[in-house]
Order: sequence, then C-alpha cells, then structure tokens
Amino acid sequence: MAARAGMSLGGIEVHSVLADGTAVCLRAITPADEPLLREGITRLSAEARYLRFFSPAPMPPDSVVESLVDVDGRDHIAWGALCTGCEGTPAIGAVHAVRYAHGGRIGEYSVAVIDAFHGKGLARMMTTALLIQCLAEGLTELDVHILSENRAAVRLVGSLGAKWERAAAGVSEYRLDVADALDLLRRDTAARGVQDVFHTLSSA
Repeated sequence: MAARAGMSLGGIEVHSVLADGTAVCLRAITPADEPLLREGITRLSAEARYLRFFSPAPMPPDSVVESLVDVDGRDHIAWGALCTGCEGTPAIGAVHAVRYAHGGRIGEYSVAVIDAFHGKGLARMMTTALLIQCLAEGLTELDVHILSENRAAVRLVGSLGAKWERAAAGVSEYRLDVADALDLLRRDTAARGVQDVFHTLSSA
C-alpha cells in the first residue's frame, strides 16, 4: 500500500484472526481508551510489565498512563487490539509511536501484548497498522529500546529489519526504517492477520 499524507485512520477497524484462530479487532487508540489500557496493564504478568515499562510495579504512574492515551494520530500514533473472540472483549495489546520533535521524522516505538496472546502474530499485526499510519504522517524511522533479556522483542524487531545501534545499562537500542519494515511485512503472505491489515487500510 502506498501511504497517503494525512490519511485518516480514526474509526477504522481491522477484523481478523490470530495464528490460533482467535478473532481480534484492531483500531486506533483514543484518549477515551484509558480504562481499557489500565485494565490491560493489570492483566500483564509482572515479567511482562517489567519488560515493557522497565518496572514490575502493578501499574505505572498516572503520568505514564495518561501519556499513553494522549494520542493525536500524528505526533503520537497508537493502535490497540481487542479479543472479539473472548468473553467481555478485553484489550490484549497495544503499539505506540511517539515523534521526538514536532515536524521531525524520527520517533520511538513500543509494544505490549497480554501474556496469553504471545507468539500468535498479534504484535506483527498491530505493528503493521502502526507503521502504515507512521509513514503516512511522515514518521520514517523509529527507535526501539529493549531490555537485553527481552528475546521476543529482539526477534520481532529483527524480523522487521531493525538495526542494532548501541547498548547501555542492560538496554539495547535499535533503529527501524518504517518503509523497509512495511516491505518485509507485505512479503509475509502466510500471515493472514498482517495481510488483512494491509487489505483493510489500503481500502480506507
């Protein structure tokens, strides 16, 4: 898909299934999603919270949570996933890209997935949607800061072509080229969820 400058993805939903057949819905996060985000954080294991927030605290400070839903679709882009095949349609994952400086082309990427949904392709699906919107909004490169023991995240960004930059105090930093990552995802034709994201957003 060729990204269009200023394309609006607000209100668009991507309905698909994970690798195990679980039905999910992906959509852009809005400030109104704070209760869902808080609920999702409480469902992360202590290890998963540590790997995502660099702290095992049951809940990040309010300022951190509020920043996660302070989304404008341009300088802060975020997508979340709901399990439509689960009772109560819980939030099960989120990805974020935050621009460093207004008008700049570089930002920071982060991802979190509820433990029970690891290894089912959800992070790649959400990331595909996020990167499509990033490219449309002029975000062309993303930094990723990963704790060295977070092997799953290292594998994910490696599969997207991210390049290792440096490491310090147990944290590795990678640089992700958005267009190159989208090319790699587009070639993953066996990943139904990823391809459903491309198909839905190309029709937006």
